[in-house]
Amino acid sequence: MKQTDSITGYHAHVYFDAATVAQARTLCQQAAAQFDVEMGRAHEKPVGPHPMWSCQLAATPEQFARLLPWLALNRNGLVVFAHPETGNALEDHSDHGIWLGAGLKLDLSVFG
Repeated sequence: MKQTDSITGYHAHVYFDAATVAQARTLCQQAAAQFDVEMGRAHEKPVGPHPMWSCQLAATPEQFARLLPWLALNRNGLVVFAHPETGNALEDHSDHGIWLGAGLKLDLSVFG
């Protein structure tokens, strides 16, 4: 069994499109302010394994324990993909992912 002490942090990727870009930016900005998590750039193109435009929220395990339920209640139809950071990016994105809303197919080929 894997141990949770291998988790150094989490990423939550909020997906959006041209019609929901303002909604996603507002959600990410509110999350960053309320939970003191790091908000990355809002990418208006698919980046890495992510099949849609997205904005990343980076959280410690302690922050994530509060952030994830808040995102579940406040995502207002946006899809959120969250995963732990264990040092194995492929497993983190494929086997350890958490979806809020409909799951999407990731492009895992970026991990070799």
